[in-house]
Amino acid sequence: MAAINAASKPAEGFPPIAGSDARILMLGSLPGQRSIAEEQYYAHPQNVFWPIMRELFGVEGSYADRCEQLVQNRIALWDVLQSSLRLGSMDANIQLDSARANDFEGFLAAHSEIRLIVFNGRKAEALFRKFVNNKAISDSIQRVGLPSTSPAYAAMPFSEKLRAWRGALGPAANR
Repeated sequence: MAAINAASKPAEGFPPIAGSDARILMLGSLPGQRSIAEEQYYAHPQNVFWPIMRELFGVEGSYADRCEQLVQNRIALWDVLQSSLRLGSMDANIQLDSARANDFEGFLAAHSEIRLIVFNGRKAEALFRKFVNNKAISDSIQRVGLPSTSPAYAAMPFSEKLRAWRGALGPAANR
């Protein structure tokens, strides 16, 4: 019965973490249960997002410190979906008929220096294609799909995920 009740209330995303001068927008799909409970992006201890950010940008410390360091590196962090019904934390369980996307037109208008959108996993990229009006987004903004940092995507080792992220972020990740 608890699982049914958990699925009857939509999972709600977080506001973006972004400075006005952000140049890179990193997008996940929708926060998982652990992230929602802790009110932090990528809170699951086995998610490798923060270890990848540490390797690429030297981001470390408390959650607030890590977020501030992303902003200092001109990186914005958000999710494609504002909300959706989803049983558990798996992206495969997102109920598309209940999904609501975030306001990317408004966000990109307010963050006009964004030049690269990276998708943390295939699901984030697919949701963006499905729910976001790509015609309203400048062609000058490059879009790149990256391997998911989720522990659910264990088929790829950390070293390969790191290599892919480093390659996509190029000069922004010179460390």
